[in-house]
Formats: sequence, C-alpha cells, structure tokens
Amino acid sequence: MAVAVAVISKENYPLYVKTTSPGNDLKFLYTIHTSLDVIEEKVLTVNKTASDLRELYLGLLYPTEDYKVYGYVTNTKIKFVVIVESSHTTLRDNEIRQMFRRIHAGYADMVCNPFYVPGETITSKAFESIIKNIMVSE
Repeated sequence: MAVAVAVISKENYPLYVKTTSPGNDLKFLYTIHTSLDVIEEKVLTVNKTASDLRELYLGLLYPTEDYKVYGYVTNTKIKFVVIVESSHTTLRDNEIRQMFRRIHAGYADMVCNPFYVPGETITSKAFESIIKNIMVSE
C-alpha cells in the first residue's frame, strides 16, 4: 500500500504531497527529498546510454527499513515519488508502473485545465481523488 505520493517540479520543489498518516509527514518529506538525488543520478545515467528512448519509470530508488521508494520522471522533468510499505510484498513491478501511469494521466489531465498555472501547488479535487484511490486500492 502506498503511504505517500509526491509530485515534484523540475526545480525540485514539491507541487503536491499526500500521506496516509499526518503524524509522519516530516519523515516522508525527508524521504522524498533524499530520493531526488537518486532520481537525478538515474536520469543522468539513462540519458548517457539512450538518446531518445528514455524510460519514464525509474523503478526502486532505494529501500529503507520500513518503506520502499519508487520514482518516475516525465518528459517535462516533473517527478513522481511513491513510498510503499516494505511489508506489503504483493506489489509487483508492473503494478507500481500502473500506479505511476495513473498518476501521470491524472497529472496530465490537471495540467490541461486552463485555470491551472504551471508550477503552482496542485489543488485539483479530481487529482486528489485519483491519489486517494491509488493509496487505498493498492
């Protein structure tokens, strides 16, 4: 089960962060920010090996004692980070990919809203419901 989902701008500041337990917000924010270094490293190594065929899904960024951190980068350098409980071993790699595809589709729909200003904090109720659905169902 996903315990935290974050959307990070290309300038590395959070556009959206949702956690399941409000008491651990600071812990999850720290984990999300430390994962940005791993994301940058993976993006740089992927760009050196493949010119145009870049995989958006970065896979497992790093495991901690209690959680596993996964990453995804869009073509516009927007980063999605999902933190999953380590004890929840039933999630396979393709299920994590599907989770990121749903987040990316929801983000793309939200950005297409003419009233959304790129770079602002995400307040869309439709995007919020997609994230809640992902956090509950997975």
